[in-house]
Amino acid sequence: MLNINKTIENGKAVFTLGGRLDTVTAPELEKELKGSLDGVSELTLDFAGLEYISSAGLRVLLSAQKIMSCKGEMKIKNVNETIMEIFEVTGFSDILTIE
Repeated sequence: MLNINKTIENGKAVFTLGGRLDTVTAPELEKELKGSLDGVSELTLDFAGLEYISSAGLRVLLSAQKIMSCKGEMKIKNVNETIMEIFEVTGFSDILTIE
């Protein structure tokens, strides 16, 4: 299960995620992101409550990064140790801006 809370104002979008970003929940996040990024120049993904990310979740991050690289910037914050390890092993830590 994935919880998504989003706030969008003045061209800045913040998505706070909780739970698991996996094969089942990744399409849900992808849909939310695609429907929310018009006019957004700064996207922040807050992983404070995110426990797990799978390859499907990584794919969604990659597509969001591609969209945002044309519009502005994307940051990820509050990444736990487990997810950070996944980012490092997959090379995502080099592609993504992680605070």
